[in-house]
Amino acid sequence: MIEPSCGSDRSSIEALQNVGTVDQVPDRSTTPPRPASRPGLTACSLCAGETLGVHDPLEGGQLARLEALRSRGLADLTLSECLDECERGDVVVARPSAVGRRASGRPVWFERLAGDELTHELERWLEKGGPGVAEQPAALRPLQIDRSQPEIPPAE
Repeated sequence: MIEPSCGSDRSSIEALQNVGTVDQVPDRSTTPPRPASRPGLTACSLCAGETLGVHDPLEGGQLARLEALRSRGLADLTLSECLDECERGDVVVARPSAVGRRASGRPVWFERLAGDELTHELERWLEKGGPGVAEQPAALRPLQIDRSQPEIPPAE
């Protein structure tokens, strides 16, 4: 029996005593993976759709493709107003899941990631686990932005 201590109330204690009963265990077969167990995507909301522009056949453009990945539970999607890579167009960052981070996965930055084919390559990679879990598709490698060295402005 848990006894009340300073600052606790009886309802909190009763709730603690009932934790772990069979009728309170959620059915995980119908719930999507927890956000920490999915890879994530961060996209620049201002440059999304810039690469294909008016020639993109999909209504909503690249942003609609990224939203579709999120709605299918493949990745969490965070939209940023600016990722400070404006000259690159359609900048997307693939973030590792918790599993990927434990395997030393790092965020992977892409430029000009737009259109059905490239988004499909991204989708397949996310399905396999994304950064740190699965090998990056060859089709995405030329789009990767090398962020290993910080840019230092030349001295005047």
